[in-house]
Amino acid sequence: MTVYFTASIAGKKEYCNNYLAIIGILQRNGYKVISDHIIKTTTETIKKEEKEARLKFHTQLEKWIKSCDFVVAETSYPSISVGYEISLAINLGKPLLILYTGDNLPTLFIHYQEGAIICKKYTLDNLINIIANFIKSIKNSADVKFTFFITKEMANFLKKISLKERISKSVYLRDLIQHEIKEALT
Repeated sequence: MTVYFTASIAGKKEYCNNYLAIIGILQRNGYKVISDHIIKTTTETIKKEEKEARLKFHTQLEKWIKSCDFVVAETSYPSISVGYEISLAINLGKPLLILYTGDNLPTLFIHYQEGAIICKKYTLDNLINIIANFIKSIKNSADVKFTFFITKEMANFLKKISLKERISKSVYLRDLIQHEIKEALT
């Protein structure tokens, strides 16, 4: 399985040991972790990059998130880029573990505590258990594939809405069903 890890590059000064601990736990459990873009990059390097290089990297970043099995985000240091990556993972329906330390709540994501999106406060002492429990929960909630036929009109609508919303057709349909489930339960 492949894991996409993200965290604030500027936050490495304060949280690098935490980043390395998270990556190490994942790797010791046999996961391939995409993390070099965080660990090996500096804010100075990013500032010096040409626009074309940044756009090329952005395309690669989207490919990594689309192809991974789940995402782990360390959010103790605020970052708009990390927030974007989290939002992209959510829109792609990726299982997501959002980690933070101390009182550094990820205010935009703290209320996600259901399904495959988990937001947890951690310490280096409880990190192994949090990651193990998250992985166990996503393995136990394997999705069921469901295939059906739709009209051309429906297909055209789905294509149009997926382009407009920048989400996949399946994510759009899952969101509709989730909304209906919530409505039915209230």
